[in-house]
Amino acid sequence: MSVATPEEVVTKAFVREVDLTPFGFAGKLALITLDNGLDYNRPNTIGPEGLHALNGAIDQALASGADAIGVTGKPFIFAAGADLSGVSSVSDGAQAKAFGKLGHDVFRRLGECGKPTFAFINGLALGGGLEIGLHCNYRTLASTAFVALPEVFLGLVPGWGGATLLPRLIGPEKAAKVIMVNALNNNTMLKANEALELGIVDSVYLPADFLEKSLSFAASVLSGKTKIERKDHTGDDAAWSAAAEIAASAKKKKYGDAPIDAPRLAEKLMRESRTATRDSGFDAEDEALNELVMGDAFRASIYAFNLIQKSKKKVEGAPKPALARKVTRVGVVGAGLMASQLALLILRNLKVPVHITDLDQARVDKGLAWIHNELDGLVSKKRMRLEEAGWLKQILTGSTNNKDFAPCDFIIEAVFEEMEIKRKLFTELEGIISTECILATNTSSLSVSKMSDHLKNPERVIGFHFFNPVAVMPLLEIARTPHTDDATTATAVVIGKELKKTMVIVKDAPAFVVNRLLMRFMGEITDALDEGTSPEVADSAMTPLGLPMSSFELLGLVGPGVALHVAQTLNATLGDRYKVSPTIERLVKNGVRTFYNKDEKGVLTINPEAAACIEKGSHASTADQVRTRALTAIALEARMMLDEGVVATPAEIDLCMLLGTGWPLHLGGILPYLDRIGISESATGQRFHPKGVASLP
Repeated sequence: MSVATPEEVVTKAFVREVDLTPFGFAGKLALITLDNGLDYNRPNTIGPEGLHALNGAIDQALASGADAIGVTGKPFIFAAGADLSGVSSVSDGAQAKAFGKLGHDVFRRLGECGKPTFAFINGLALGGGLEIGLHCNYRTLASTAFVALPEVFLGLVPGWGGATLLPRLIGPEKAAKVIMVNALNNNTMLKANEALELGIVDSVYLPADFLEKSLSFAASVLSGKTKIERKDHTGDDAAWSAAAEIAASAKKKKYGDAPIDAPRLAEKLMRESRTATRDSGFDAEDEALNELVMGDAFRASIYAFNLIQKSKKKVEGAPKPALARKVTRVGVVGAGLMASQLALLILRNLKVPVHITDLDQARVDKGLAWIHNELDGLVSKKRMRLEEAGWLKQILTGSTNNKDFAPCDFIIEAVFEEMEIKRKLFTELEGIISTECILATNTSSLSVSKMSDHLKNPERVIGFHFFNPVAVMPLLEIARTPHTDDATTATAVVIGKELKKTMVIVKDAPAFVVNRLLMRFMGEITDALDEGTSPEVADSAMTPLGLPMSSFELLGLVGPGVALHVAQTLNATLGDRYKVSPTIERLVKNGVRTFYNKDEKGVLTINPEAAACIEKGSHASTADQVRTRALTAIALEARMMLDEGVVATPAEIDLCMLLGTGWPLHLGGILPYLDRIGISESATGQRFHPKGVASLP
């Protein structure tokens, strides 16, 4: 069975003999260097041809008569895992299984060849790259390198030995943190000192003389001067029980009670590694990979991952960057939490003077104090130098006079979400600023066009919608009005890139993309509640999707007041499909801010004050009915948004849901999921994506 992938960028393996005599051992080491012939921007990846190349290099190394074998990478990169570029073309489970087995057959030779083997991990090592190292007898790591097993994050399992070998090497608890906790925490990577502390590597060296120090380490081991002891973790019952709890907790935190295959299979492989032989453990990994690769969820995950990576590099529909205006000073209207977050983000990334205003000096002082405190926190965490923090504080100013915005090139407002307030503000600012100063609004639901249609220069107004918390959420919705010119849009995109945001350019339409879809499905959940569905049933309806939080947890995070305001706005602009919930109205009227109370153990119980506000309907629905209803609403709304030209492609909707809401990769955003469960066609008469794009062919 062929496992060739036509799109593979082949990582070759070059062998040279290194005399270890100068390093303290009278012998030679056959050093294999992995190199795809490209610079660090295109990391080494391992595909079928790359595996054959490594296999040939191992043959050559063994034939050389060298006393030991070493493996290293090209400058700055060891290997970034399996080449998944051809996964969309895999239509047969036998192909997937063969690829997994080929990797095992090649990699395990490094641990079973009869000669001491060393992995000199000189740079980034992810997934299959790190697994090469795990098969070797000894490992060194560059102090600047990062390592990780991100497979579960991508809908896979460490399938070239990682799930079997790592728990035995460092213990099951530590392995569960690497394979499950870190992977499900948005693929958190380990720094070199962390990898050393966990026992993944045996020594860490500075990059400047990394190879020389690694060869000295190898010589010391071969000469017997250095002895590395490996602990047997198989007999520690408590550790294996704790590991199971760690894995289960990580899965629940990420997906709730949703039945997600990748973490389930990863946990199973780790548990079985306690008694598994290499043969049985590796065979089980092959079977798991076969099951996952031949599932739609993994195809959606890869689609989503690639979509995110592509969107970081290119913003669809963006004008040429050369059209952007230079921004040397920024104004932020408002000093509340959202405005202060914006000011801090701009200050840190653009490193230009930032001026904030608010209605009174007390509010301005509070905003300035919050930003100062955040800068101090970055210094204490060693994420910023004291000198830089001091300089940023100096170029941050605040006042109650909007006339102080006169020198600004870019102004963003984050005042109360009320149309007349924003229109009045823009009218005032237009009389103060230059004709080329850009006016941006962080509105979440109001019409940017209506906000600016009375201005002399409406072409320099643009929506610039962030998500809370501003520093964490990666999405930025850039909303163009019919009047917004290319120079304004180009400037907004350049600023967004400097702020390290992933952007989607949207048509100015009520609530843009994320809030429009969120409020549509949330409305269906609250409607079901108002009709008489129990809170427990209504809130659990979306559990099978594995969302980051339940519907009513999200309501508490957003705040009933904000949710009500947005619902009222969308009801007024888009019609009765966006209903205004009497339950939410009562929550706001009675000052109830959260639907749940959380105890010291993190257990959620319904807030009695919230329960008293629930509308007493008499038509209860089942969880399945509520879920179908909510998903149908999303499908209908998404189709309307595409027909209206809010965004140009379904992929942009998916990107918005991935980055603006934190919805998991296995949903592909949302539309691939609606496709695969049949909701797309039943609701709209057609799929959003052709088969094979984010699903099995």
